[in-house]
Amino acid sequence: MNKNAFNLLSDSINQKLSSLGISEPTAVQNEIIPKILDKKNVIFQSETGTGKTFAYLLPLIQMYESGENSDNVSILIAAPTYELASQINMACKQITDKKTALFIGGAPIKRQIETLKEKPFIVIGNPARLVELIRLKKLKLNGLKALVFDETDRLVRKELFEETDALRLLVPKEAQIIACTATLNKQTKIFFAGIENVVLPAEDVLRKRISHWAIYAESRDKIETLRKFIAACDYEKILIFTSRADQVENIYSKLRFKKIDCMALHAKADKQLRKAAIDKFRSGKCKILITSDLAARGLDIANISHVVQMDLPKDEDFFIHRSGRTARAGKSGVNVVIGDEYEMRAFATLEKKLGIVVYPKEIYDGKIVAPGEY
Repeated sequence: MNKNAFNLLSDSINQKLSSLGISEPTAVQNEIIPKILDKKNVIFQSETGTGKTFAYLLPLIQMYESGENSDNVSILIAAPTYELASQINMACKQITDKKTALFIGGAPIKRQIETLKEKPFIVIGNPARLVELIRLKKLKLNGLKALVFDETDRLVRKELFEETDALRLLVPKEAQIIACTATLNKQTKIFFAGIENVVLPAEDVLRKRISHWAIYAESRDKIETLRKFIAACDYEKILIFTSRADQVENIYSKLRFKKIDCMALHAKADKQLRKAAIDKFRSGKCKILITSDLAARGLDIANISHVVQMDLPKDEDFFIHRSGRTARAGKSGVNVVIGDEYEMRAFATLEKKLGIVVYPKEIYDGKIVAPGEY
């Protein structure tokens, strides 16, 4: 394996990485960049926050941005959610000056067809809209060099499988196929049968870089406990999770009533409102975001110092997904569960199952302390 895969990249790409403060490749980038440069079809698994997007974007841009000016798209990227597709689009713009385009269902298709006339180099979108544009013969694939499936575990689930499968079948046989996921499940392996699987060793972020805290509160007192926690906490950004979509608005309105600057992210909210909330949180103009699991899927935002879970999800994958929004890109973070007696017992069971250490905390006299510390 190449000791530093960035040595295989052009000076201009390395300059762009330097301007982003990136000088060393992550483990997944070291492993995957050479394989993609060798034009191999590959599906790779790496934990959330380990740099998967640049692992495939850097070599693809390197290989194809200096190619002859084709009238057609060179790189097509499928993603399951608007947020993830939007983040990939932002990452593309950080590395290439060539035109990129974002095509998501729910947005006006006429405008997207107009955008295609500008001959984008990279197109990112959800499978349903990409398939629709291909079938309308507006998105032409005869010059396509590579197709990427990002967050494949979601793309091959029942609700998206048909469109994802249709997209794969519409793509030229010679196009390079790349897929990435945080969880390489059986269904994904079947879908990509015959493609090399690369599973990166776990960096064990959940145990090694995240501190887990448990704060007891009766259901009726949870939001007031959250308010006290925010007042006592030294934070950079806080992401607050609740399982119930209606609770997002409830928490938001009660915190705003207490003059706490925060924003809410709803899965059903208008895309422009969602984008505005995420952009404000990403930039740090607003440091507290309240969300549901569905709305936050695939959310990759730097410098989230604290995740607060206002309930304990039934599915442990959701717990891992929530926790993993902090401690990204080599940083450390804090995951807090504010729970009632039943949830504290469930948290203790999860502690054993996941091999994490949970520290009980209380808020006393405006400070976050261990029980009995005051």
